[in-house]
Amino acid sequence: MAFIISKYLLTAAVVVLVSEAAKRSDRLGGLIAALPLVTVLTLIWLYLERQPPQKIANHAWYTFWYVLPTLPMFLAFPLLLPRLGFWPTLLASVVITLLCFGLFALLLRRFGIALW
Repeated sequence: MAFIISKYLLTAAVVVLVSEAAKRSDRLGGLIAALPLVTVLTLIWLYLERQPPQKIANHAWYTFWYVLPTLPMFLAFPLLLPRLGFWPTLLASVVITLLCFGLFALLLRRFGIALW
């Protein structure tokens, strides 16, 4: 139980670190957010929980493919925010990401990579 609580606390600390850094510096917050901190922590947790190496490798593999269709959101968000406001922009960004993910998954399927 202590291990699970430690996982939650450390993982939450990463989110707090990013949000606190972003309050002080846009660039620093963006840099820290762009680092794959959650993925690195997940790989560590999987390793410490003695998951098979193939499971850990698969996690890294699929994370790579899932990150790519999220990138357009980071371009759309700053463009839409002044026009739509925060909540509509956030919703539009989620829709954009879902559409990109669906199209990307269909494209990758042609190359034998199944994301769903």
